[in-house]
Amino acid sequence: MQKRAALVQGISPNPEMNVLAVGDFSNWQNNWEEESEVPSQIRYVAQDSCLDIVAPKGLTLWYKTPFKGNLTIRYQIRAVSGPEPTDRCSDLNCFWMASDPLHPDSIFVGKAFRSGLFSKYYSLSLYYVGYGGNDNTTTRFRRYDGNYDAFLNAKERPIIQKEYTDSAHLIKPNHWYSVRISVKDGVVQYWSDKELLSNFKDATPLTKGWFGFRTTQNHLQVRSFTVTKP
Repeated sequence: MQKRAALVQGISPNPEMNVLAVGDFSNWQNNWEEESEVPSQIRYVAQDSCLDIVAPKGLTLWYKTPFKGNLTIRYQIRAVSGPEPTDRCSDLNCFWMASDPLHPDSIFVGKAFRSGLFSKYYSLSLYYVGYGGNDNTTTRFRRYDGNYDAFLNAKERPIIQKEYTDSAHLIKPNHWYSVRISVKDGVVQYWSDKELLSNFKDATPLTKGWFGFRTTQNHLQVRSFTVTKP
């Protein structure tokens, strides 16, 4: 059955590859949970086999099941450009290996506290890429340590591990980006269109947590989501 599911989704049925998640977005509510400042418009577009997301304000779409150990996350994503206020090229972001130090068994216990507000995510431990953030002026990689008090008391933010500001590493409108995220033995990599943008060796690696797409004031589409374990 696993091999058949892989073929349906266009994944190579490598016998050494353990498929942990396949992004069938046609019934997205079964596997994903919205966490947002205001209600967003989320729908499945059959002709493109993609999930279409219009987020007037901050939105995180969490995969409901956490992942553990070495793994590879793959998906395709694009920012839709058009006449609407949310049709802007910005914030093709994501969290992974995310967990709540106060509630390590479920990230959803703190859902009401965060309510999609970006600053509240400093309360989590996670890896983060902000691709085309700050109105498409920066692409950044950070590791959050869950120290929310440091942000509240001194406005301290997690250290930027890697940053790009050149146009080649910012968002092109309506371009499908192929993203690959690898977590292996403490080495965390983020690839975009076969280019390695971040190669981070974590001295205290995050080895278990949830994955989430993150955006704000944006219209994005995502497809071909898979998570595999060697």
